[in-house]
Amino acid sequence: MARIRVGRINEQIKKELSHILQHEIKDPRIGFVTVTAVKTSGDLQFAKVYVSVYGSTKEKQETLAGLEKAKGYIRTEIGRRIQIRHIPELHFTIDNTLERSEHIDRLLDQVKSVETDDDA
Repeated sequence: MARIRVGRINEQIKKELSHILQHEIKDPRIGFVTVTAVKTSGDLQFAKVYVSVYGSTKEKQETLAGLEKAKGYIRTEIGRRIQIRHIPELHFTIDNTLERSEHIDRLLDQVKSVETDDDA
């Protein structure tokens, strides 16, 4: 039962966080950011926020720095919007899943083209 509650809270935090990042944060370091997942601890003390950032490695690091700087404001806003006793401490992490999947797709395409060349 507790896992279901934590899952619902994760989704609510993700939804509110996405809205805050898209519409309310004015920091120029924070570019095109997508919240891909939120995973909170069982006691709801910590939340690991996975974000996907479009841009170079430098831009990703600047975005993380901007998110770290705005962490207090973001946490306060989430606290106003979600009715839970304790708002988890936010830890932002870059989600590289999309880049890894694109890399794997390119490798598979290379293997496929080599196999078709060998068959011909």
